[in-house]
Amino acid sequence: MTLPGGVFAETYAQDQSMIRTRGQWIWFSGFMLVLLLLPALASGRVVGIAITIGITLVAVVGLQITMGLAGQVNMGQSAFMGAGAFICGALASKVGLPFWLTVPMAGVGAALFGAIFGSAALRIKGFYLALTTIAAQYIFTFAMLKLPASWFGRSQGLRLEPADLFGFVFDSDRRMYYLVLFFVIVMTTGAWGIGRSRTGRAFIALRDNDNAAEVIGINVFFYKILAFFIGAFYAGVAGGLWAYYVRYVQVDQFTLWLSVWYVGMLIVGGLGSILGAIIGTIVIRLLMEFVTIAGPALNEFLPQIGSQYVFAGMNILLGGLIILFVLFEPRGLAYRWNITKESYRIWPFPH
Repeated sequence: MTLPGGVFAETYAQDQSMIRTRGQWIWFSGFMLVLLLLPALASGRVVGIAITIGITLVAVVGLQITMGLAGQVNMGQSAFMGAGAFICGALASKVGLPFWLTVPMAGVGAALFGAIFGSAALRIKGFYLALTTIAAQYIFTFAMLKLPASWFGRSQGLRLEPADLFGFVFDSDRRMYYLVLFFVIVMTTGAWGIGRSRTGRAFIALRDNDNAAEVIGINVFFYKILAFFIGAFYAGVAGGLWAYYVRYVQVDQFTLWLSVWYVGMLIVGGLGSILGAIIGTIVIRLLMEFVTIAGPALNEFLPQIGSQYVFAGMNILLGGLIILFVLFEPRGLAYRWNITKESYRIWPFPH
């Protein structure tokens, strides 16, 4: 967090803290209060959008750890999320485990799946690593459709009962919102801690120059696999939350295009920053909701165009937005936000 001009940390603990001043605590407390009161203040549709953003945020934060911090290209985050959803669904519907076990186990199962592809990162990188992780998408789809139906349901998918915690059933959007919010807070805080830890510094060294990192004593192979393991764990947890939210899991819900959108969210928000993952997820998800709302309205206003062309054009606009960020703001919105904070810190002097 940026401090006002003339205010400095006096101890190491103050320097490491994320919230440092009374004003920042007030803003943070107000923000958390709004999040807690959102289901009571907003409509059901807004709550549903907030749940979708929260679940997506967990997956994108995990991708930020793999790509943004460690620099390992990952185009299979949707497959890892799907693996977590199916593992969670199978454990809940066929074994009868409670959600507080199935969701973490879904994360671990997806993490092991992701670590397999992380092992390929030792010898290949960049475009070739992207192709390898794309293969995860097809392996996931093939496995879910070919494994015994008694395991994952094949094309019929899996149905789940609502999450239950000591008799409190998360059977509505407003109740599910608080479950998702809890995981978002825990997972996001954990990601910030990873970025500021010894592991996070090792990831950054890999991202900047893996050869130099190896020279200074960093175990490159271990940390590359660990980056995929942690990122896929986040995706698996997101998949488990998604399974309990929709209560029906099918292969078609986790496509390659979803992974592409996740990467686009990082580009818009900013690679290498947890805040960037948060901003990018919120911006792109809200734009997607705008497309969902504006598409039918535009189709009614211009029926001669055809609904398929209207929705295709709106999605092209979203893709064009990502291209514009790559060309003119490659560091993302988080970088622009940091410049704004620094301008505030040195005000009234020009930045």
